[in-house]
Amino acid sequence: MADIAFLALSVITIGAAIAALEMRSLIYGSIALMGSLGGIAGFFLLLDAPFVALFQLAVYVGSIAVLILFTVMLVKRELIFKKIEDKRRKFAGIGLMLVLMVALGAIFIDSGIKTITTDEPPVDFRDIGADFVTYYWPALILMGLILAGTVTGALVLARRVDVEDEQRAN
Repeated sequence: MADIAFLALSVITIGAAIAALEMRSLIYGSIALMGSLGGIAGFFLLLDAPFVALFQLAVYVGSIAVLILFTVMLVKRELIFKKIEDKRRKFAGIGLMLVLMVALGAIFIDSGIKTITTDEPPVDFRDIGADFVTYYWPALILMGLILAGTVTGALVLARRVDVEDEQRAN
Protein backbone atom coordinates (compact mmCIF):
# COMPACT_ATOMS: atom_id res chain seq x y z
CA MET A 1 0.00 0.00 0.00
CA ALA A 2 2.84 2.40 0.83
CA ASP A 3 4.43 1.72 -2.55
CA ILE A 4 1.23 2.61 -4.39
CA ALA A 5 0.85 5.80 -2.32
CA PHE A 6 4.50 6.70 -3.00
CA LEU A 7 4.10 6.20 -6.75
CA ALA A 8 0.86 8.23 -6.79
CA LEU A 9 2.49 11.06 -4.83
CA SER A 10 5.52 10.92 -7.13
CA VAL A 11 3.37 11.28 -10.22
CA ILE A 12 1.37 14.13 -8.68
CA THR A 13 4.44 15.98 -7.40
CA ILE A 14 6.54 15.63 -10.55
CA GLY A 15 3.56 16.31 -12.84
CA ALA A 16 2.61 19.44 -10.92
CA ALA A 17 6.24 20.62 -10.90
CA ILE A 18 6.49 20.20 -14.68
CA ALA A 19 3.14 21.95 -15.09
CA ALA A 20 4.36 24.82 -12.90
CA LEU A 21 7.36 25.25 -15.19
CA GLU A 22 5.50 24.91 -18.46
CA MET A 23 2.29 26.87 -17.82
CA ARG A 24 1.95 30.03 -19.88
CA SER A 25 -0.21 31.69 -17.23
CA LEU A 26 1.48 32.69 -13.99
CA ILE A 27 -1.72 32.06 -12.02
CA TYR A 28 -2.04 28.46 -13.22
CA GLY A 29 1.69 27.98 -12.72
CA SER A 30 1.36 29.13 -9.12
CA ILE A 31 -1.53 26.75 -8.54
CA ALA A 32 0.55 23.91 -10.00
CA LEU A 33 3.39 24.92 -7.66
CA MET A 34 0.99 24.59 -4.73
CA GLY A 35 0.11 21.08 -5.95
CA SER A 36 3.76 20.14 -6.13
CA LEU A 37 4.46 21.46 -2.63
CA GLY A 38 1.38 19.60 -1.37
CA GLY A 39 2.78 16.40 -2.86
CA ILE A 40 5.99 16.95 -0.92
CA ALA A 41 3.88 17.24 2.24
CA GLY A 42 2.42 13.86 1.32
CA PHE A 43 5.94 12.41 1.21
CA PHE A 44 6.51 13.65 4.75
CA LEU A 45 3.30 11.91 5.83
CA LEU A 46 4.59 8.68 4.27
CA LEU A 47 7.81 9.13 6.25
CA ASP A 48 5.70 9.29 9.44
CA ALA A 49 6.56 12.94 10.06
CA PRO A 50 3.16 14.62 10.46
CA PHE A 51 4.56 17.77 12.07
CA VAL A 52 6.89 18.42 9.13
CA ALA A 53 4.04 17.67 6.70
CA LEU A 54 1.73 20.17 8.38
CA PHE A 55 4.55 22.70 8.56
CA GLN A 56 5.13 22.18 4.81
CA LEU A 57 1.44 22.78 4.13
CA ALA A 58 1.21 25.82 6.38
CA VAL A 59 4.41 27.56 5.37
CA TYR A 60 4.90 26.69 1.72
CA VAL A 61 1.46 25.95 0.37
CA GLY A 62 -0.39 28.27 2.71
CA SER A 63 1.96 31.22 2.91
CA ILE A 64 4.56 31.29 0.16
CA ALA A 65 2.33 30.14 -2.69
CA VAL A 66 -0.49 32.46 -1.64
CA LEU A 67 2.03 35.30 -1.42
CA ILE A 68 3.13 34.47 -4.96
CA LEU A 69 -0.50 34.48 -6.11
CA PHE A 70 -1.16 37.87 -4.48
CA THR A 71 2.01 39.28 -6.01
CA VAL A 72 1.06 38.02 -9.46
CA MET A 73 -2.44 39.42 -9.10
CA LEU A 74 -1.15 42.80 -7.90
CA VAL A 75 1.35 43.26 -10.71
CA LYS A 76 -0.08 44.86 -13.80
CA ARG A 77 -0.28 42.70 -16.88
CA GLU A 78 2.09 44.93 -18.88
CA LEU A 79 4.82 44.55 -16.28
CA ILE A 80 4.89 40.74 -16.48
CA PHE A 81 7.73 39.78 -18.78
CA LYS A 82 7.04 37.87 -21.96
CA LYS A 83 8.23 34.29 -22.05
CA ILE A 84 10.65 33.64 -24.90
CA GLU A 85 10.67 30.06 -26.15
CA ASP A 86 14.09 28.60 -26.79
CA LYS A 87 14.02 24.89 -27.67
CA ARG A 88 17.76 24.38 -27.15
CA ARG A 89 17.63 25.74 -23.61
CA LYS A 90 14.59 23.64 -22.84
CA PHE A 91 16.23 20.41 -23.97
CA ALA A 92 19.51 21.32 -22.29
CA GLY A 93 17.64 21.90 -19.02
CA ILE A 94 15.81 18.58 -19.31
CA GLY A 95 19.09 16.79 -20.08
CA LEU A 96 20.86 18.43 -17.16
CA MET A 97 17.98 17.48 -14.86
CA LEU A 98 18.14 13.84 -15.97
CA VAL A 99 21.91 13.68 -15.47
CA LEU A 100 21.56 15.22 -12.01
CA MET A 101 18.76 12.83 -11.04
CA VAL A 102 20.76 9.77 -12.17
CA ALA A 103 23.86 11.00 -10.32
CA LEU A 104 21.95 11.68 -7.10
CA GLY A 105 20.15 8.34 -7.39
CA ALA A 106 23.46 6.52 -7.76
CA ILE A 107 24.83 8.34 -4.71
CA PHE A 108 21.78 7.43 -2.61
CA ILE A 109 21.77 3.80 -3.73
CA ASP A 110 25.47 3.37 -2.92
CA SER A 111 25.25 5.26 0.39
CA GLY A 112 23.93 2.33 2.42
CA ILE A 113 21.13 4.42 3.90
CA LYS A 114 18.86 1.36 4.26
CA THR A 115 21.27 -0.26 6.68
CA ILE A 116 21.19 2.62 9.17
CA THR A 117 19.48 1.71 12.42
CA THR A 118 18.89 3.66 15.61
CA ASP A 119 17.79 2.86 19.14
CA GLU A 120 16.34 6.33 19.71
CA PRO A 121 12.56 6.54 20.11
CA PRO A 122 10.67 8.68 17.61
CA VAL A 123 10.00 12.28 18.63
CA ASP A 124 6.35 13.18 19.09
CA PHE A 125 5.23 16.21 17.08
CA ARG A 126 3.48 17.59 20.17
CA ASP A 127 6.88 17.89 21.87
CA ILE A 128 8.26 19.75 18.86
CA GLY A 129 5.26 22.11 18.92
CA ALA A 130 5.68 22.71 22.64
CA ASP A 131 9.36 23.55 22.09
CA PHE A 132 8.42 26.00 19.33
CA VAL A 133 5.94 27.82 21.54
CA THR A 134 8.15 27.70 24.64
CA TYR A 135 11.64 28.46 23.35
CA TYR A 136 11.36 29.76 19.78
CA TRP A 137 8.39 32.15 20.05
CA PRO A 138 10.48 35.27 19.25
CA ALA A 139 11.56 33.76 15.93
CA LEU A 140 7.98 32.81 15.08
CA ILE A 141 6.75 36.33 15.84
CA LEU A 142 9.60 37.82 13.80
CA MET A 143 8.77 35.59 10.81
CA GLY A 144 5.10 36.58 11.06
CA LEU A 145 6.01 40.28 11.13
CA ILE A 146 8.34 39.89 8.16
CA LEU A 147 5.62 38.13 6.12
CA ALA A 148 3.08 40.80 7.11
CA GLY A 149 5.57 43.51 6.15
CA THR A 150 6.19 41.99 2.73
CA VAL A 151 2.48 41.76 1.97
CA THR A 152 1.96 45.34 3.16
CA GLY A 153 4.94 46.50 1.09
CA ALA A 154 3.56 44.77 -1.99
CA LEU A 155 0.21 46.47 -1.48
CA VAL A 156 1.87 49.88 -1.03
CA LEU A 157 3.99 49.42 -4.15
CA ALA A 158 0.99 48.32 -6.19
CA ARG A 159 -1.07 51.26 -4.96
CA ARG A 160 1.73 53.73 -5.66
CA VAL A 161 1.79 52.76 -9.35
CA ASP A 162 -1.96 53.38 -9.58
CA VAL A 163 -1.63 56.81 -7.94
CA GLU A 164 1.17 57.83 -10.32
CA ASP A 165 -0.93 56.79 -13.31
CA GLU A 166 -3.87 58.89 -12.05
CA GLN A 167 -1.60 61.93 -11.48
CA ARG A 168 -0.21 61.66 -15.02
CA ALA A 169 -3.74 61.55 -16.44
CA ASN A 170 -4.63 64.84 -14.67
